[in-house]
Amino acid sequence: MGAHGRAGRQVSGRLRLCHRDDIAEGQARGFLPLPGARRKVIVVRRAGTLHAYMDACPHYAGGTPMAWREDAYLDGTGQHIACHAHGALFDIETGACLSGPCLGRKLTRVPLREEEDGGLSVPAQVAGRAGRED
Repeated sequence: MGAHGRAGRQVSGRLRLCHRDDIAEGQARGFLPLPGARRKVIVVRRAGTLHAYMDACPHYAGGTPMAWREDAYLDGTGQHIACHAHGALFDIETGACLSGPCLGRKLTRVPLREEEDGGLSVPAQVAGRAGRED
């Protein structure tokens, strides 16, 4: 993985983000998928399970980046993904908005795959996706 959360190489239509051990329990990190990408991909580890979403609050049609500083995607308790622009809270496991101006909406889940060597990858086409659940 490159500096500042930049994703690594593309192989067979998938983009490698990092190694699974690079994301500690209770941590969230954002990755710039490809040059020209509109949104980062957020990866969160909770209870040993990794979850990936587009970094786009569904409050606005185009989605708003949620971190107020690099990799600051969780609320103060570490129990929810937070949009620091709107104060919305999201369930880590489902991406569902639990409070804030986007109730009834979800973050856009990104299919995350763990490779045999422990690398985490996402489909390359996520780079241009908007931040809304369709």
